[in-house]
Parts: sequence; C-alpha cells; structure tokens
Amino acid sequence: MSSDTTNIQPRLLSSFPVSLEANPVPPSAAVMADELELRISRMRGRMSDAELDVIVLTDPKNVEYFTGYRSLHPVQKTRPVMAVLTHEHAIIIGSLSTVKFIEDLPAHISAVAYAGYLAEAIIAVDNHISAMPNAERKHVAIDYGQDMLGYGSLELVDRLKSLSSDQSVSSASDVLWRVRMIKTPFEARMKSTGFAIVNRAFDQTIANAYAGISEIELYRMLQAQIFLNGAESSDSIPMLFSDGDFSYSRWPSARKLREGHYIWTDFSATYGGYPTDRNRTARCGEPSAWEINTYTRVRSLTVELARSFKPGLRCRDVYSHFQRLWKEAALGDTYGLVSRIGHGGGLDILEPPSISATDETIIEAGMVFHVEPKLEKNGAVFQFEEILFVQDDGIEFLSELSPEQIPIVDPAVR
Repeated sequence: MSSDTTNIQPRLLSSFPVSLEANPVPPSAAVMADELELRISRMRGRMSDAELDVIVLTDPKNVEYFTGYRSLHPVQKTRPVMAVLTHEHAIIIGSLSTVKFIEDLPAHISAVAYAGYLAEAIIAVDNHISAMPNAERKHVAIDYGQDMLGYGSLELVDRLKSLSSDQSVSSASDVLWRVRMIKTPFEARMKSTGFAIVNRAFDQTIANAYAGISEIELYRMLQAQIFLNGAESSDSIPMLFSDGDFSYSRWPSARKLREGHYIWTDFSATYGGYPTDRNRTARCGEPSAWEINTYTRVRSLTVELARSFKPGLRCRDVYSHFQRLWKEAALGDTYGLVSRIGHGGGLDILEPPSISATDETIIEAGMVFHVEPKLEKNGAVFQFEEILFVQDDGIEFLSELSPEQIPIVDPAVR
C-alpha cells in the first residue's frame, strides 16, 4: 500500500446549498472607567469584611472584570497578565506585548510591564507586594478556588506565602464571587445582545436544516451564522441529533438527521466578552400529541419558575418550589446527572450560585440566573434555558423566551 497521501482530499458530506445571512450588531463597547472603579470599590468593601489586604488575580476573567483587559490572543500561559488589588491600589501586570493597552488604562489603575515570561511575571508581582509595608500585606489571597481557573505556578504561591506577614495564602474566590455575582446594567446589556445573536442564528440555521444533513454540517452552519450575526468568539459547542442516546458533550459527528430525531445544542458565543450559555432544541418531523403536550408543560413550568425569583429568597427555596411544581405536573423523573436545575452566569459560562437543594445563597437584585430543568422521555428531550436578571421588584428576561411551539425540520430527504 502506498504511503503517499498528497492526493487525499476530504470527502464532502453534502453539496446542498445553504442561505446564510449577515446581520452583524455593532462592536461591543469598552468597559467605562467609572464602571471599573465601581467594581474595584465594591471589591475593597468585601476585602475589608474578610480582613484581606492583598488579592492577586490570575484568572483571565477576574483580570478582565477589574481592569477591562481583553485580548484576541488565546490565554497566555507563558506571558500571563495578572493584577494585584489592595485597599489603596489596583495594578495590572503584563508583558511588553500589553504595553499599548496598559497605557490607555483609567487613572485609578496602575500598570507594570515585565520583559520575559511567567517567571518574570512572578518577579514583578513579588516586587510590587514586597515594596508594601508589612502591615499592609498581613493577609494575602489569590484567586484559586471553586469555579475559578487561576494561572501561575507553585513558585507564585510560595513567594506570596513568604511575602505575607502571617506566612500564609488564602483563597479569594468567595469574596470575588460576592462581587461578580451582582451584575451591572452594562453587563446585562452585553449578555442580552449575545442572546439575541445566538437565538437568531439558531432560527436561521434550523430554517436551512433538512433531513439527511449531518451533525457536523449543521454545527458548522450554526457557527458561521453566529459569527455573521456579530459574535466576537464562539468556542466549540455541542450539536447532536438523537432519539434516545443523548450524550450532551459528544463532538458533532457524521450522523444524519432523520425523522424523529431531536436536535439539541448549547451555545458559548460571546459578545463583549460575555458568553451566551443557552440551549435550544428542534425536531425533525411533526411531533406526536404527547410530545406537544410535554413540550408545552415543561416550557410553562420553566417560565413560571423563572418568574418566581425575587430578592430575599434562598437558592434552595427556589429549588424546593421547582420540586413542588414538577411533582404537581407529574412529568416523571428529571435529568439526573446533575444536582442543580440552574446557575449564575456572567463573564464565565457557569458561575455561582446554584439552584440546588443545598445552596443557601440569598438571591439579590443584580444576580443573573440560567434556569434549565431537563426532561428526557421516550427518546425526546425537553429543556428550556431561560435567563433572568433579578430586579428589586421582579425579574427581567435577558433573552427572548423559548418558542411556544417546537421548531420543526421538514422530514423529507433532499
């Protein structure tokens, strides 16, 4: 057998034309200086409550949240951007490649540029903190913890321990989430725009779908339409066809769409840096009466649950309400591989708090929740991820509600 592969060409999965549309929204606005100042001020209040003197930020989302720094480059593990927050200063620490950005920072954020890589970044952090009086660096924390993906190294942790007056380093994740969980109108606007982008893209793509198209083709079509609608980025997303063998994290395959299949997808496209976590579904061919009935009931229950959120309730209270509604609806067992039916969302796709039986978090105005109970039944999937913004006097939906009737793809094979 010849080993010459120079003439091998990829096999086209189909040649049916599709009709994509360009409907871009304007570029997202930069975070204004007064918004960043508000975020830092709120953080300092939480630091005082927790008796923390210094917080080192290494998670790119934390750095972005408090400094406004965004980049089109992938996360730089070799040349990281970090930040240091104290009661007096906010400092961003970046490589020479970030100099242009840090020159344009608001006046209340200082900047330090280092020449080199991770080791030099750690030295820059060390130099700044060590210049502080001992009394101002008694308690040092870093953003390593639940639902945060901090960068750095063991050397960074060791240096922070040696710099801390009490020779220890604690996790800052709890105090950081207490600030980040409360969204501003600017953040809500970024998320709402993102949801409009992906909702439109899904509807446009389903209008182009047909029996016989493969998962990977529909996936690529959807991704292309998401960008044409104005998304700034869109990581790989699940896109699957199934009539019972659901595997929600499976990579899109060459499986062909046929009558009876449910189409399920989940989004991660971003606008203004804010991801659009929302699932959507469709069906190939007309649903039966029981499917229509179940679709309507699960959708109504989800919307009713979303409208029940209000400041002062605990997350576990909402979960208990959900259990009562679900039991009264006699819908059967919910999807059982996760222990919550909702979560927060902001700069990260999945954020605290959780709508679960054990989360004691008090709901506050400004929180954003994704409510998404799921039911698998007789090969079908029913899930409606609705996104709400808690207000003092109720809730605001940041995305249009799921359609009252399930979107249908013509089952006739082209």
